[in-house]
Amino acid sequence: MAGSNGSNVTALFRASTAHSPSYFTLNRAGGGAAGEIVDFCIPCNPYFPTPAMFDQLGSRLREILTYYPSSADTITAELCQLLGLNPQTVAMGNGSTELITWIDHLLVRESLAVPVPTFGRWTDQPMETGKRVDMLLLPEARGFALDPASFVQFVRTRGSRVAVICNPNNPDGGLLPRQQVLSLLDQLQDLDLVVVDESFLEFADEGAETSVAAEAVLRTNVIVLRSLGKNFGLHGVRFGYLVANPGLAGKVRAALPKWNLNSFAETVVFMLKEHRQEYAESLLQVSRDRQEMIWRLSQLPGLTVYPSQGNFVYVRLPEGADGGILRDRLLAEHAVLIRECGNKIGSSSRFVRLVVRPEQDAERLVTAMEQVLYGGRTRSAPPAPAPAPPQPMLAQVPTQPLPQAQAQAQVQQPLAAQPLPQVPAQQVAPPPMLAQVPAQPQPLPQQSPHIALAPAQLDQQPLAARGLTPAQTARPGVTARAMAAGYTSGTAAVDRLIAQA
Repeated sequence: MAGSNGSNVTALFRASTAHSPSYFTLNRAGGGAAGEIVDFCIPCNPYFPTPAMFDQLGSRLREILTYYPSSADTITAELCQLLGLNPQTVAMGNGSTELITWIDHLLVRESLAVPVPTFGRWTDQPMETGKRVDMLLLPEARGFALDPASFVQFVRTRGSRVAVICNPNNPDGGLLPRQQVLSLLDQLQDLDLVVVDESFLEFADEGAETSVAAEAVLRTNVIVLRSLGKNFGLHGVRFGYLVANPGLAGKVRAALPKWNLNSFAETVVFMLKEHRQEYAESLLQVSRDRQEMIWRLSQLPGLTVYPSQGNFVYVRLPEGADGGILRDRLLAEHAVLIRECGNKIGSSSRFVRLVVRPEQDAERLVTAMEQVLYGGRTRSAPPAPAPAPPQPMLAQVPTQPLPQAQAQAQVQQPLAAQPLPQVPAQQVAPPPMLAQVPAQPQPLPQQSPHIALAPAQLDQQPLAARGLTPAQTARPGVTARAMAAGYTSGTAAVDRLIAQA
């Protein structure tokens, strides 16, 4: 991705204010080089569909593109048969974001409360239609864990009429256990609506046991939202569904166009019954990859890696590192694409979200981050000398991993306080990739008249409140290696869980 094409691609991210550029936009800007990129940005299942399923879809491409799909009712009925749901309690949409749009238009009257950081459409969509959005800031000191009691109190204090939680949450992957979600629903049963967005729940170790979809059909003000594109590795198909009591589901279903689902969605849904085993195995492999990736990232000095039950990991970068510059340089110098979280409300450019990928891809990511952040390897002896690598974002660190506090203490002043050496142009990335790193994370944007942002109440409740037991946050051998390497998460409660594993 070097040269003018690389500059074009990185410029797309700086111009984006809400979401990363699409694969197709990147491909056009990069002159067709998007296929060379290892994607840690889009949270997709890398193991499903299987190659055989893609071959089957490819062989039917002409008819899929030529003919109208069946009605949404037909496709929904097939999906409900697979999931064991009553079609009267389900509405399918052209992606979960279409359903979020209709939920906002039909069911959100004046205000909506949501913890942040979270999926951006839950803050942006209601603001776009003039609603007041009350945002509870999740505390970094508690690993961004949501305290349900604090959220209920926040909703009461603000007078919000709709409440939304994402379980697991995006971008941090925090998961509330089922009983805590049900308790929250009980306490908010007088609201106009409570939405539990379970878009990433299929990736959780105990996802099936955590879902509250079965209870949603019995309640008059609850919607559970589910995604299919993320789980099935098919973001381009655009399909998702909601589960609610027949009255709520019917109201949304009646507003949707009759042919809002495309022929690809229909074809995939009708293929699923023959591939349930492959799908289940894909989720197990993602879970194994998640733990391995957390372990690998934890070996990098100065990084804080938060426990996750999604198919992504939320990471705080070392002091002096800027996520935007890291993203641009990883893409330009290593063809690795990550999600920098500076444009997420409640986050900053100090944080990045990294999608779980197979082991060899995770190794490539960690090696690339070592090179960009520190200028060399930190986990083993350095490789043979190479001619004049690009200037690292942070000062060189020792070849052995150090505890987080010690590693951060050895980091020199950020690049903003020191001039960059002159390096021959042919050996470095274009100038925008060497922009100076701000010493402090960028401040959050000013609140608009439709935003009310409040800090969460801090307490001593451990991270187990997220439903994360030691067995869920580690795999045998992983925690022992992590502690032996001197790894700390940066959060005392997380370290206690790891130490007890």
